Amino acid sequence: MVKKLYKLSAFLLAAMFFLLHISTGPGTVHANNGSDSYNYSFWGESVPAPAAFQATKLVNGASLGIDALREPNDLYVTSDNFIYVMDTGNNRVVIIDEEFHLVDTIDSFLHDGNNDTFSNPRGLFVTDDKHVLIADTGNHRVVHLDQDFNLVKIVDEPQSDLLRDDFVFQPVKVVVDKANRIYVLASGVFDGFMEFDIEGDFTTFIGANRVQVDPIEYFWRRVATREQRSQMRMFIPTEFSNLDINDQGFIYASSTDGADDSIKKLNARGTDILRREGYFSPVGDIRYDYDLGPSRLIDIAVTDSEIYSVLDSRRGRIFTYDGDGHLMYMFGGLGNQLGKFNTPIAIDWFGEDFLVLDRALGEITVFRSTDYGRTLTEAVRSYYRGDEEKANYLFEQTINMNANLDFAYSGIGKALLRQGDYYGAMHHFEQSYDRNNYSKAFLLYRNEVLRQHFSTIMTGIMLIAVGYLSFKIYRKVTRRRRGFSIE
Repeated sequence: MVKKLYKLSAFLLAAMFFLLHISTGPGTVHANNGSDSYNYSFWGESVPAPAAFQATKLVNGASLGIDALREPNDLYVTSDNFIYVMDTGNNRVVIIDEEFHLVDTIDSFLHDGNNDTFSNPRGLFVTDDKHVLIADTGNHRVVHLDQDFNLVKIVDEPQSDLLRDDFVFQPVKVVVDKANRIYVLASGVFDGFMEFDIEGDFTTFIGANRVQVDPIEYFWRRVATREQRSQMRMFIPTEFSNLDINDQGFIYASSTDGADDSIKKLNARGTDILRREGYFSPVGDIRYDYDLGPSRLIDIAVTDSEIYSVLDSRRGRIFTYDGDGHLMYMFGGLGNQLGKFNTPIAIDWFGEDFLVLDRALGEITVFRSTDYGRTLTEAVRSYYRGDEEKANYLFEQTINMNANLDFAYSGIGKALLRQGDYYGAMHHFEQSYDRNNYSKAFLLYRNEVLRQHFSTIMTGIMLIAVGYLSFKIYRKVTRRRRGFSIE
């Protein structure tokens, strides 16, 4: 009897999974005209879009006049467009100016009077005053150097009751906030990012991912014996894949699990406050082949105005979102020609342009923004700054270049909403299928109409009320007269 119940349960679960698979499963993504650039409509269809960036240049060891970059893992662009590359295979940091000329390399530093070196470093961060922090993974430490590459401090062997006795510190990525707090993504840590104070002492974990539970496996765990459960994998949170920090101190983090919250924006308490008001959650591709699976987000880069980009290593694509979670544009891909990658590993903004680091090829691809990309980006920035008139104009220009960009109509609607043109906002929200903002605009428009015609409406109501009372009085008087007449 028990075996029959098991078989019946398995059959029902398999049937449910199959129905979900065929009813909601995304398909292969491609633009209607075969273009490499596309976006998603409100209905989840891939639609062609103009290119936001064009690849123009490759930067590698040969172009810099140094040994080839070997398995580089990270890059960072400063506010004055100096590029720092973590050349992991050569255990060094390569510094490049905005004209793509070599400035310097960091392969050692003085430590207690001796020349110290790096071992398999995988991440770096540069502060506003050009201090360099290096995740020296092989040496189990974070090295903090000043602008002259002199040692400031070393963060290693964190001590805390929150850590296991057998914990091994293996930092892979690092960022620093304005208060000089250090946040580290460490290998094998499932509790979130490790936070260190200004002295380099470990204080806490922040932003742990929630546990992802497979419903089928959960069911079998519930009905399995103790011995069978001991052989099943544990439900543990997913590790983050990367992080970045903006000027306001918010940490943007990426994960590779493909969940709706695989991108997060963490405040000081570690709470996710990312807005997901787009047509779909910001997760990269929403249509894909099941053989490859969803996007695998391995890096994230945030710029001003809450605009952020993520790198999908599975297909080599870069997706950029505005602060509300609308997909602005995508570019890239895997291949052999300029603008495609072999093993993309890191991304960062380069002023108005973009850089992509390829680990296998040891080179940086420079992408220049197109008129379309610059116009759309500036439209989003103008709205963020509160310049509604400019945002309205630029979104109109964007629509002229790409009528398929549904969320641009919503951008115009938001700009008009701030300007007080509620009726115009309703029209554009309707075009973009933005129900929530349409409801807001309708409520404000209704209130505006009521305020404008309040005296007329009240006069009408008074006249109706007086007329109704007069009619009731007239009927009473008429009935009384009829009663007297009968008598």
